[in-house]
Amino acid sequence: MNLEDIKEVKKLLLKPQSIVIVPHKNPDGDAIGSTLALWHYLKNNGQEATIIAPNDYPRFLKWMPGGEQILNFEKENSQAKEKIVKATIIFTLDFNHLGRIGQMESYLEEANASIIMIDHHQAPSDYAKITYSDVSMSSTCEMIYNFMEFLGDDDKITPEIAVCLYTGIMTDTGSFKYSSTTSRTHKVVAALIEKGAENTKAHNLVYDTNTPSRLHLLGCALKNMVILKDYNTAYITLSQEELDAYEFQKGDTEGFVNYGLTLSGICFAVIFIENKEEGIIKISFRSEGEFSVNEFAQKHFNGGGHTNAAGGRSNVSLEETAKYFVSLLKDYKTQLNS
Repeated sequence: MNLEDIKEVKKLLLKPQSIVIVPHKNPDGDAIGSTLALWHYLKNNGQEATIIAPNDYPRFLKWMPGGEQILNFEKENSQAKEKIVKATIIFTLDFNHLGRIGQMESYLEEANASIIMIDHHQAPSDYAKITYSDVSMSSTCEMIYNFMEFLGDDDKITPEIAVCLYTGIMTDTGSFKYSSTTSRTHKVVAALIEKGAENTKAHNLVYDTNTPSRLHLLGCALKNMVILKDYNTAYITLSQEELDAYEFQKGDTEGFVNYGLTLSGICFAVIFIENKEEGIIKISFRSEGEFSVNEFAQKHFNGGGHTNAAGGRSNVSLEETAKYFVSLLKDYKTQLNS
């Protein structure tokens, strides 16, 4: 974040504002953690602030302090629209294209507010008045810590803010194992623990709250895994029928895609999840090493993200999507075997 942007944000926050904070659709730990942390910070500094999520988020994140205050645009539509219309500042966190917020897109495009983007994904669009974009960052939560530090307010990080930021960093780094985890990331995490983040409790609440139905769904997913040794690739499919059979709840498939990468020699892992309500196949891509799933998702599946973690979608059937995916691999054989 450059000095001029920091000065501009400080100037904006000198007086009372009506602020809306928005994460992406289907928000994950980083999106919820960053929005809640920023919400606490702004409220503690006398600002009127509201988080509006495009839709619901996973139950394993709903313990975070302040989560009960998040408005769901799908379910609390009129109240959410009113907040957007009245907003003087809108923060968009953990996404960099308005297409990531579903039905909220047109309302933000028409808003009279100053928009501030804070995000770590590649290829940001230019919709914001102020953009803090850094693809080298582990997470948007690490960037929110930096943001508070830029404003000279890191001493105002409360235990509530600290645990929200810790959770977002923890989830977006795969418990600090991804290559985006830097020495700076560990320093930030250490500072958050010192400021009151209960790290063990956060880890247990996110990762150790399984239900029998989720474990049975995981078993189904692993049974469906296809290993393509010639391409060092593994993929999983989950149909709507299978999701329904195991009483799928939002967030239940979180982390399933990573199991492919635990296999020796596998450097590319994918999961295809059917969503009949939206009429799409939701896709998550993961890789190890230099193979860019961001580029792969952008080119073939209307998606994108990071070099080693990205998402995408398909509008054809689950079977056709998987077949198309496999047909693409021959063009990447050299990369996947290098």
